[in-house]
Amino acid sequence: MDNQFFLSLITGIFVSGVAGYLGSLMLTKRMALVGDALGHIALPGIGLALLLGLNVSFGAFVFLLLGVLLIWFLEIKTYLPTEALVGIIFVFSLALGFLITPQPELLEALIGDISKVSDIDAVFSIILSLFVLYVISKIYPKIMLASISEDLAVASHINIKKYNFIYLLTIALIVALGIKVVGSLLIGALVIVPATASRVLSRNLRQYTLISGFLGVLSCVLGILFSRITGLAAGPLIILICILFFIPSLILKKEDNRV
Repeated sequence: MDNQFFLSLITGIFVSGVAGYLGSLMLTKRMALVGDALGHIALPGIGLALLLGLNVSFGAFVFLLLGVLLIWFLEIKTYLPTEALVGIIFVFSLALGFLITPQPELLEALIGDISKVSDIDAVFSIILSLFVLYVISKIYPKIMLASISEDLAVASHINIKKYNFIYLLTIALIVALGIKVVGSLLIGALVIVPATASRVLSRNLRQYTLISGFLGVLSCVLGILFSRITGLAAGPLIILICILFFIPSLILKKEDNRV
């Protein structure tokens, strides 16, 4: 196993595992499309980073941070649905990103290229993925309670606005990291599809979160392996494998319901 392949594999394992885990909470909050939209919001940041010779994930996160702050502010001030606010900022960012991203690097920005992960990228991806996992594990019960009943959360003295902001920041961070793995166009699928398959298969909350993370990791590992064998881009292969896990989960659930 050469060093570059190992870096790609270890980076993919950590990022995809946390992305799947985070996706389980996103589905519960009915925010399935937010990860996808944030991936597109990152595109102008990717374009600027490429133009200035900066780290792509850093450029993406800066724009994602600005997007999250704007969404959070407008959500408080206007009381519009989060999905609507994200959608408006999403189309603006997508248009701007296409304009400023250099054409030779545009495809890589859209579908990623994990084979170009450096030692520093891998180290930061591992550390930040573990950080996101830690933060989410701490706020998960509060976010879950607020998703079920905001009135009950308020009665329990939970600051919903604060925890929603922290939650959006963790999404932004994992999206920024995931861009190296599957690109801005496909990152939403890496977050949502494993969680969707897990929701069909799991019988309790613990199973739901664990299976979500496991399917994310398994899809990423197999995608990288098939990419190495076939020479095809790893990003699309990872997402296709995610979908292949989702389809049998529906069949198994139908059979279980019949019983």
